[in-house]
Amino acid sequence: MKKGWRILFVMMALLVLFVGCQGEEAAEEQPEEQAEPFLASMATDVGGLGDKSFNDGAYQGLQKAEQELDNVEIKVIESKQQTDYIPNLTGLAEDGSDIVFAVGFLMESAVKEAATNMPDTYFAGIDIGAGEDDPDNFQGILYKEEQAGYLAGIVAGMMTKEHADKTDKLNDANVVGVVLGMLIPPVEKYEVGFIQGVHSVNPDCKVLSVTSGSFTDQAKGKEAALAMIEQDADIIFHAAGLTGLGAIQAAKEEGVLAIGVDVDQNNVAPETVLTSAEKKIPQSVFLSIKSAYEGNFQTGTKVYGLAQDAVGISDFHSFDDMVPQEVKDAVEQAKKDILAGDVTIETSREAIGR
Repeated sequence: MKKGWRILFVMMALLVLFVGCQGEEAAEEQPEEQAEPFLASMATDVGGLGDKSFNDGAYQGLQKAEQELDNVEIKVIESKQQTDYIPNLTGLAEDGSDIVFAVGFLMESAVKEAATNMPDTYFAGIDIGAGEDDPDNFQGILYKEEQAGYLAGIVAGMMTKEHADKTDKLNDANVVGVVLGMLIPPVEKYEVGFIQGVHSVNPDCKVLSVTSGSFTDQAKGKEAALAMIEQDADIIFHAAGLTGLGAIQAAKEEGVLAIGVDVDQNNVAPETVLTSAEKKIPQSVFLSIKSAYEGNFQTGTKVYGLAQDAVGISDFHSFDDMVPQEVKDAVEQAKKDILAGDVTIETSREAIGR
């Protein structure tokens, strides 16, 4: 009888051991749980996606992060009116975003309020600076637009006067124009830099300027550009978001040249857009995401300019053979002079007497 109990006990022990081993093997075979994705989001300003300017540029930065960093997801919400800014930004944080971008100077108060209310989420603002009293989860991203505008101005100033014979899109009137959206700091810096660049190579050039009061009204941009073309302007620069697309359309229809803004806008009208005054929004957005992703996000203000290879002008594309080497050399020399501190570019109308 005792022998039978011993045999039964041994069998039960072996069974327990077998089941335990099987459990360990099953546990070892279970795949590791997938880490939660890192979510990078942005709320556009009222211009929305499709502006072929700074909203699209910021979105390209998100796409770059999604492509180049592991386990990153992106999300975008478009603002239809300014009252959407705070709920859109806050909503993205509530949805689990690790970092949220506000795109445009007009979103400054909204993004800082959202950052204050959602301290566990990182926020960053394009064209928005950070102040001493701002929340410590906010990063401002600014650019030296005046430097890009200055280089574009050199191209416009030289082409409109000295090289009008290179294309029938130019005349001998020595007039160029600028179409602006709203007169906010980044727009003013573009304009002021452009005017200084024009006059650095062509002091007698007349620079016309119109502020449309909108970043979303293509009809206003077109109307403003047409008025300048009627006054003999043969190169139209814009810093006006969607409104500026109307200015480019006017230049295309009237057979003159245009200079784009923020991103390379040659694809808007390849036979019209000579170059674009760029600030590398996609790269700066990507770097901000990458820093948060890697755990070394920096608050305060990041300023991007020529020294960071973050502003400049785009390629001349189909106009490359038409633009003389002396114009290209003048642009390169200006870059060197700016970096060396030999050229001072003002950033306000008042400073240049406008």
